Amino acid sequence: MKHVPQITVEEAARLVKDGDTLLQGGFGMTGNPVHLMHALAELDTKNLTFIGNNTGEPGLGGGRLLRNGQLKKMIGSFFTSNPDAVKAAQSGAVAYELLPQGTLAEAIRAGGAGIGGFYTPTAAGTLIANGQETKVIDGVEQVFVKAIRGNVAFIRAWRADTAGNLTYRMTEQNFNKAMATAADLVIAEVEEIVPVGQIAPEHIHTPGCYVDYLVQATLTPADLGLSVSVSAGRKVDEARLNMAKRALAELSPGDVVNLGIGIPTLVADLITPEHGIILHTENGMLGIGPSPTDGGGAMNYPVNAGKIPVTALPGSSYFDSADSFGMIRGKHIDVAIMGGLEVDEAANLANWAVPGKPLLGVGGAMDLASGAKKLIITLTHTNPDGSSKIVPSCTLPLTASGVVDMVITDLAVFDYSGGQLTLLELMPGATLDEVRSKTSASFIERL
Repeated sequence: MKHVPQITVEEAARLVKDGDTLLQGGFGMTGNPVHLMHALAELDTKNLTFIGNNTGEPGLGGGRLLRNGQLKKMIGSFFTSNPDAVKAAQSGAVAYELLPQGTLAEAIRAGGAGIGGFYTPTAAGTLIANGQETKVIDGVEQVFVKAIRGNVAFIRAWRADTAGNLTYRMTEQNFNKAMATAADLVIAEVEEIVPVGQIAPEHIHTPGCYVDYLVQATLTPADLGLSVSVSAGRKVDEARLNMAKRALAELSPGDVVNLGIGIPTLVADLITPEHGIILHTENGMLGIGPSPTDGGGAMNYPVNAGKIPVTALPGSSYFDSADSFGMIRGKHIDVAIMGGLEVDEAANLANWAVPGKPLLGVGGAMDLASGAKKLIITLTHTNPDGSSKIVPSCTLPLTASGVVDMVITDLAVFDYSGGQLTLLELMPGATLDEVRSKTSASFIERL
């Protein structure tokens, strides 16, 4: 049986060379090889290309390398979670490349599988696809994405045996499982190393043939950043709560549902076991339950896509980000409820970028918008200046084209019956005249 060398974090960090491409597992700080990253931050290794979902948090994980000036480029899907990454991109101090979260996960999986690239419908017709090769396959425009590999991968697992077989805990698979396959040198930081035979074969997530070195490092609450605990309850205004209740009314028992950030997250607070709804989160979980009542955080609980600790309902399952987005693109998600900045007469959605600001945080929005069987958008009817968010044609950068099925605002509910924007009902306290005056898009009425 293979025996994988066990080394220190300092020894592991010295294996990364100037100019290397470094893959870093984790979703936020969950499943993040933070001890390896911090050991690397103690060295003068520089000109690194960093690849990860996001660049840690300020001073944590990849965020520490960023502050040290060790990164020349960031490749990821959601840099806006780290203000330091935003500043570095805005100033031009660090080059960056933004990929939809599912595209990033699949590109890494392809790299690890020896596949040169793939076509995906995600991002077709958007700014992210500008300059990329496209092809129409079965009538659907798709974008070519080159596979991703790295020189070194730092990953985090919960348990390893001396042969390098790895087991991940709860939602800590995220990007780790694919990254373990996609680098020339793979170093796994783990909580515990046990003798061969103590991990049952059916519990091994990453076979030892992928792993070159093991590092034992104990996780502490300080390593988990914003996911360390559950924040106190939030106050919700009545209009937003009404929108969440109306969205919930569109769900049926047995539906697999993904909830975006903002107003859609309120729907989760309203779901009871009697609804029979199965919540999905793109970082790798089906069967999400409510937030823990004991105030515990990511040391003891899985996290959702908002990096918030949640509970697991009976029958829940965990998987990695590549599998999660395969569910989305493969049309296995019945309903996605997302926020929006603009929706137009042609069912186009804009919800990820504002002109004049860096394009730094697409996350999983593009994958979900084009992949869910049904897409419900919740948003306030107007902007703070009173201008309509339901417009003739989107002026903001598109998330996806022709994908919206229903729009729920604080004033009204619309769908696209017969291919035309249609007013279905008024929300509590709203009047028809108010909706007409505050909607710049043309619509028909079916009240």
